[in-house]
Amino acid sequence: MADGERTVIEAFEREMARTKFLCEAALRQVDDAGLHATLSPRQNSLAAIVQHLAGNMDSRFTDFLTSDGEKATRNREGEFVDRHLGRADLMALWERGWKAAMDTLAGLTDADLGRIVRIRNEPHTVALALTRQAVHQGWHAGQIALLAKHLAGEKWAYLTIPPGGTAAFNAARGV
Repeated sequence: MADGERTVIEAFEREMARTKFLCEAALRQVDDAGLHATLSPRQNSLAAIVQHLAGNMDSRFTDFLTSDGEKATRNREGEFVDRHLGRADLMALWERGWKAAMDTLAGLTDADLGRIVRIRNEPHTVALALTRQAVHQGWHAGQIALLAKHLAGEKWAYLTIPPGGTAAFNAARGV
């Protein structure tokens, strides 16, 4: 591995940016009231999921290489309580979390992948911590998409290849 090489880190950057883009595309399809709707009392609203992801990324990626990823200042339980923030305030939280994540990734190289970081005092290689984060984001991105699709109803615009569109998609790419 050459000094400064970023092949793996760039893959994380690309896929995390794609997750962010897809979540935002889903959230835009829901009206402001829908951000706070739940399907049942035991489920999270879109706003609560956004709050959670923002808090998680802020905690995990602030001082990523030098402090535990579970900060003493984090209130994880409170992230799941919908604070009924307006869209602008909610998205400002979202952006702060993503900025922490993407700024940290921008400062890493593939040489850092074997370094040890801690999450709740458990040692992780940087590679494992980033994989864990990407999977966590993907888990919640699926929740955001499913809930947003339900709330948008017939107005939903597919974020990926729509049902019945695979053949045309593949043909356009020469597959």
